[in-house]
Amino acid sequence: MNKEEAKGKKLIITLKTVFGLEEVLVEEMVELGYKDVKVLNRAVQIKGYWNDVYYLNVHLRCAISVLVQIETFKIRNEDDLYKQSMKIDWTKYFSIDKTFAVKGAVFSDLFSHTQYPFLVVKDAIADTFRKKHNERPDVNVKRPQILFDVYINKSDVTVSLNTSGAPLFQRGYRQAAGLAPMNEVVAAGLLRLTGWDKKSTIVDPFCGSGTILIEAALMAAGIPSTIERQHYAFKNFANFDEDAWNKIQDDINDRVRELPCVIQGSDISAEMVTKARRNLSGLSIGRFVETIVDDFADTKKPTDTGIVITNPPYGERMGEEEDIERMYEDLGNWMKTEMKGYDCWVISSNMMAFKFIGLRPDRKIKVYNGSLECSFRKYSIYEGSKKAKFQNQDGNTDVENSED
Repeated sequence: MNKEEAKGKKLIITLKTVFGLEEVLVEEMVELGYKDVKVLNRAVQIKGYWNDVYYLNVHLRCAISVLVQIETFKIRNEDDLYKQSMKIDWTKYFSIDKTFAVKGAVFSDLFSHTQYPFLVVKDAIADTFRKKHNERPDVNVKRPQILFDVYINKSDVTVSLNTSGAPLFQRGYRQAAGLAPMNEVVAAGLLRLTGWDKKSTIVDPFCGSGTILIEAALMAAGIPSTIERQHYAFKNFANFDEDAWNKIQDDINDRVRELPCVIQGSDISAEMVTKARRNLSGLSIGRFVETIVDDFADTKKPTDTGIVITNPPYGERMGEEEDIERMYEDLGNWMKTEMKGYDCWVISSNMMAFKFIGLRPDRKIKVYNGSLECSFRKYSIYEGSKKAKFQNQDGNTDVENSED
């Protein structure tokens, strides 16, 4: 038991995520046993202890980072930020031999430059160490051992320890990637948004380097997505409890004899399938995931029912419009003819190309893939006629699976 738990003092723990995944992150928290979860903008928040911080860093799939609040205060101007920051005893969080950085977000008219507050807090940290030890720790912006998060909203300032360090989508299993690989947290979030039961078949006909396949397999097997990750910032904290951390690690069971479902990916690029296989090869579940070099139009469903979840090309480069439109039209035809009995989920930032799929989506969810605003759409492909199932009040039928 660490000092905070012995005193009965709870920490305010904020779990950052990407836009659109707040609710699925809450669902994930509840499944892990955390009931009192507060929803914020691109984040959720709970109260807990350092053991929870360690546990959540390992077991959450839909969070980018785990923050522990250390101080809140109000400011009236730039000078106030330095004065208030100097009241914090930064030396109790880390030793002088560790490198540090200050990052975060600023939404305030008190600062003309949004990066300036981070420099102010950095100076306060350095000056605090100088006063106490006559020297200061080094700053390392790219790979800091200690990372502080500063969030300023108007006059309100929240200072937190980023206990994750590098974002949690850096899982540690990726050995090879394509030009624009999907963020692993986004992939896990999309899987949860589909309502997948972790037992039904998953098919990805544009699998690329295999991110969706890997996240699905780890989820189905109950293995943490960060199973291969070695580095967390909390290991560098002055209060790091190695015994508690080792206990959490010992409780993880990654021995899998088989998956409870079929997971199949294909891609027309042999190079990308090779990369997917390399990424899968380092994981205990890798041998249970089928990968095929094939055009999506030639991909056959492995079971009668299941889920398609895929991230086709968006056509972001100039001159691709006609090819992309034809590809989305072919994708819609493939779904209608080959994937009957499946729920097909497609993510894309190309809203015009969606129209060429030629199907009416059951759901449209706004999400982000990196900096791109995307739509995540569900198409239910019925086995047999939709007409027999859905009639309007006049007795007329809708056109089967047609686009508005």
